[in-house]
Amino acid sequence: MQPSLLAHIEDPKDIRNLTIPQLKQLAGELRDFIIDIVATKEGHLGASLGVVELTIALHYVFDTPNDLLLWDVGHQAYSHKILTGRRKVFHTNRQYGGISGFPKRTESPYDVFGTGHSSTSISAALGMAIASALKGDTARQHIAVIGDASIASGMAFEGLNHAGVTQANLLIILNDNAMAIDPSVGALKNYFTDVKAGKKVRKNNIIEALNFNYAGPVDGHDIDAVIRELQRLQSVPGPKFLHILTTKGKGLKKAEQDQVRYHAPGKFDKRTGEILSRNEACEPPKYQDVFGETLVELAEQNEQIVGISPAMSTGCSLHRMLEKFPDRAFDVGIAEQHAVTLAAGMASQGLIPFCNIYATFLQRAYDQIIHDVALQSLPVVFCIDRAGLVGEDGPTHHGVFDIASLRCIPNLIIMAPLNARELRNALYTAQLGMHSPMAIRYPRGRAASSDWRQPFEEIPIGKGLPMVAGDRLAVLTVGTIGQLVQEILPELPEGTVAWYNMRFVKPLDASILHEVFTHYKRVVTVEDGTIVGGFGAAVLAFAAVHGYQASTKQLGVPDRFVTHGKMRELQEEIQLTATDIKDCLLAMLSE
Repeated sequence: MQPSLLAHIEDPKDIRNLTIPQLKQLAGELRDFIIDIVATKEGHLGASLGVVELTIALHYVFDTPNDLLLWDVGHQAYSHKILTGRRKVFHTNRQYGGISGFPKRTESPYDVFGTGHSSTSISAALGMAIASALKGDTARQHIAVIGDASIASGMAFEGLNHAGVTQANLLIILNDNAMAIDPSVGALKNYFTDVKAGKKVRKNNIIEALNFNYAGPVDGHDIDAVIRELQRLQSVPGPKFLHILTTKGKGLKKAEQDQVRYHAPGKFDKRTGEILSRNEACEPPKYQDVFGETLVELAEQNEQIVGISPAMSTGCSLHRMLEKFPDRAFDVGIAEQHAVTLAAGMASQGLIPFCNIYATFLQRAYDQIIHDVALQSLPVVFCIDRAGLVGEDGPTHHGVFDIASLRCIPNLIIMAPLNARELRNALYTAQLGMHSPMAIRYPRGRAASSDWRQPFEEIPIGKGLPMVAGDRLAVLTVGTIGQLVQEILPELPEGTVAWYNMRFVKPLDASILHEVFTHYKRVVTVEDGTIVGGFGAAVLAFAAVHGYQASTKQLGVPDRFVTHGKMRELQEEIQLTATDIKDCLLAMLSE
């Protein structure tokens, strides 16, 4: 048995001392190491397995970190992290207090740019290349590795369009595995498929038409071929484009066969690849599945309903509608701006579009929400998945800014259901004939109960619900975090705390707020978004406008980026657990 090479790799300088046969041995060890760790610690598996050879070749050929290497979107950066000094702490990946699952500038000088959302690498790398040129550093290399799904995004094309009229020392590497989380979609994907089949290479080459020096396609698992091509491109001036073909999940048979499921499979048997089973049939449904099943049920009754997802059809469960109504459901790829304006165009013609976007990705389409939807009062239904803290993906993915950012937009209704049943009824209400857009936000994870398949009930717009009566203090909640209040109420002095499930952030239920501030001198608001400009801020603004005075407390996400970790750990850090809420209420009762 050959001695381990990976155990002696502390940084890329060690890689550059190896022979080509040793690099191939290193690739096998690195792949096994990733599988060993992710099998028990969880994380993004398939993408990182697919770029093992490419990662080794990049650090072998280029003088990183002096040469600047960017990874887009970041799911594929595990090999990079392990080879750049983080092998001994890789077992802490995505864990509270451990390393990030994405490139992070404060974590390592080798992580030259943070990439948690897709399609940013080309613009960032071009910016770095221009900066190097302005400083007179003509030798420094700038490399962006981007996936075939990410490159189809509008921002990536903006970067390509600009780079093509520069003399920037820039190398774009297309990691083409025909996959995002779901299979890649769109005309560009079909074009690259033709390129791989040899139908389109030099003739009518899109990349060369943009003034890039195109090379490839190259087998991304042939480390000799990749190294030779990278070495050749080092001396080619101007913007360059290398097309690399890889297999997502390479080296683990199950991951190669089921690339969607093994994108982030959870715990699995590292020898067989079998995902460790859970009896999900006995568990409450995920909120995304409540959305997916309800939308199909509504679409069966209402032919005007259409569904839209920007490359998250499985993650948001729109795949159910894609299977049932393929002509009325659309995965538009990683294109949030397009998704929103596409929905606006559909709504203008009488359709009822349910545009499902994770809260963290909805940020990327903010102008379209304002200009194309709200300004024209078009009845688009925004289904905002993964609202609030999301856990191990960390600050790039926490959906905590949507309430604050959307609340200032005129014509937009914002609702946060308390539970799965309210989510179901919110979706039902949204398709009854709205005359303005509506945002419905709900969290990642499972509902508290399986009792949600009830007959539909319309929810009056802007109306909250008094849940529990009390005579000394009022607590107002929006969204599923209200379940924590429901949990701790029996532990409080009986009859002291009134609880209101407000349901709507906009419009606020003015009748409830007048009642609350007339009868209570102590008021607490609870939300799972940022407290800066959020639901609590809206309640306090209402009180100020109407001259009410009360002792108030806002509970929510503080004004800072929250790290990654398990949900319980993050809630404890920001003091937003059931115990924290109870302690706050008891403290105010004792005033």
